[in-house]
Amino acid sequence: MSFKIDRGLFKYDFIDHHAVLCVPVDADVKEIRKRYLKIARRLHPDSSFTETDEQKQLGNEFLSKLVNPAYEKLCGDRTRTEYILILSQIGKRLLQESTSVTLTTELAKQLAQTPNLEHFYKSAIAKIAETQYDSLEQALQVIAQVSELNLVYLMRSASKLSAAPRPPAQPKVESVTPQSNTPPAPAPAPPKEDLIVEQYIRRAQSLIDKNQFAQAKVELQDALKLEPKNSHCHSLIAMVYLKQNQLKMAKIHFDNALKLDPNDEAALQWKPKIDRAIGQQPSDHKVTSSANNGDKQPDKSGSGGLFGGLFGGKKK
Repeated sequence: MSFKIDRGLFKYDFIDHHAVLCVPVDADVKEIRKRYLKIARRLHPDSSFTETDEQKQLGNEFLSKLVNPAYEKLCGDRTRTEYILILSQIGKRLLQESTSVTLTTELAKQLAQTPNLEHFYKSAIAKIAETQYDSLEQALQVIAQVSELNLVYLMRSASKLSAAPRPPAQPKVESVTPQSNTPPAPAPAPPKEDLIVEQYIRRAQSLIDKNQFAQAKVELQDALKLEPKNSHCHSLIAMVYLKQNQLKMAKIHFDNALKLDPNDEAALQWKPKIDRAIGQQPSDHKVTSSANNGDKQPDKSGSGGLFGGLFGGKKK
């Protein structure tokens, strides 16, 4: 069976794991685990609900392809934190595109306008959860309905947290007049991006200490996607490029670090040395050749190449 859902958050190429488990987007790990165990018992082949072989097979597919991955994503420390961050970013993006968002279920339309956002949302989720997987043939439609509720909740939460001088437009609702003057109820604050960036930086520093520069670079690149103006991150990735003998890339990131923080110690120490090393190169061809090597081993001929010239001929 193909598990294709094209409504709610799924419409935006996002797998809504909260909708699969039918739990609120701010549910804690204990609540998620309790809900998962209930669904797993319901979908197990020995369950009284799966009487025919076809139902047993379908229940097993739901469990292995949707429910188990959702539980693993929402209960893993790292995956959960990053997933919640992405959720908050989606809410902000959809808020900006609110005039193009169309709701298809009456429940979602009501949630878009209710003055009691928290109570209505969680009551609706709890009610749907009671029978979510009773009809496996209808389960995908139920998941889509829950995901539409999650979409509205995230948008209204982002609206509450937004610093805009006036409330943004409500999602487009057919045959329903939006009550734009009704303020949404308070919503739980999403995890701060700077905390996520710090996690990337800590992992990168640990990898650098182990001389695992390629992996460290990936962590720092991900961090810069979230916070492109983090001077410490620019300085660290510059050191990674430096140790990989990619001097031009190191120079670019040290320059960025100094623009953001003129007192960055690593940038102040190494940028003049890199400038001198680049100036001493005999030709542009050699620079290009070195850069094209990517993460390959640097040239060890002569005095150890540019890497050896900067670090005294020894890798650290």
